[in-house]
Order: sequence, then C-alpha cells, then structure tokens
Amino acid sequence: MARHNDVDTIKKMRIGVLSDTHLSNPDPLLDHILEDLLTETEMILHAGDIVGRRVLDRLEEVGAIAVCGNMDHYDILDRVPQIRIISAGGKRIGLIHGWGSKDGLAQRILKKFDPDRPDLIVYGHSHEPFWGKVDGTHMFNPGSAGYNHSVGLRTVGILDVSENSMEGRFLSIGS
Repeated sequence: MARHNDVDTIKKMRIGVLSDTHLSNPDPLLDHILEDLLTETEMILHAGDIVGRRVLDRLEEVGAIAVCGNMDHYDILDRVPQIRIISAGGKRIGLIHGWGSKDGLAQRILKKFDPDRPDLIVYGHSHEPFWGKVDGTHMFNPGSAGYNHSVGLRTVGILDVSENSMEGRFLSIGS
C-alpha cells in the first residue's frame, strides 16, 4: 500500500529560469533557449531585465511568468510586477530581479520578502549563477541569458522542485 510520503507519489516540477536577457527584440538565441533548452520544463520564470516589449511578448507566447528589472523599458513596467510569489511543486517561490551593488544583494532581496519568506527566492541582476541557502532561505540566480561579463558566458537555470526537495542547476548557452 502506497503512503502519501513515498518518493514515487511525490511529483517533481521542472522549472526553467532565465534572467537578464537585455534584448530589445527576440533573437535566435532566445528562441533556442525557449524552444530547445527549456522545452522540457513545466513552467518558465524570467527574473527581470527583459528590456523590450517584443521580448516580453515572446516570453508570454510560451507562458513565462516574469517580473520587471531595473533596465526594463516603461512598457514592461506597466505589464509585469516587481515581485511575485507563486506556488509550484508544493513550494512557495518568490520572484524578483534585484538592484544595486552585487555586494549585499541577497540580503536586500531577503528583506523584501520578510516577514513571511517563501521556500525559494529566484532573482537576477548580478549576472552570476547562484544556488544555495542564504540566512536559511534557498536562493537561485540563473545568471545572465545575455552576455555575462564576469563569467564570460550566458547561462539559464533548471529547478526541480517538489514538496520534499529542491535542486538547481545551470545550463551554458555559449558566449
């Protein structure tokens, strides 16, 4: 007899994550990300700095959930919020871009979600991939789908989320 906490009964949800595309218009690399790299995901999150309205239109074609970033045009700011909290895979996930210096970024972001922090916070802005815990909260930054000066390549992320686990990994999409 199967119990509700058996591993086989817990469905993982695969989530594609990108941030910092910095595009005025969709391009072949964005199509590659959405149609090839993230096609096996059940949800796509974009953590801001989309930049152009047509790029947001393209993201919405695949059902992506987005927040705005500090570099987004006003027509993006009018269409997507700065912060979202969604439910996926039995977890509450916060989605935000970030702002200011890379130093202290995670702590500033955490404060935005106090006092009721979600299980996981997805963010962007720094262009640096990160998966880990900060002050007891899981945090994930997919890096930059646009050129990443500090790392020298473009990255997106995959999150596998269930009630009992969260795993993050990064996919290189070239330079």
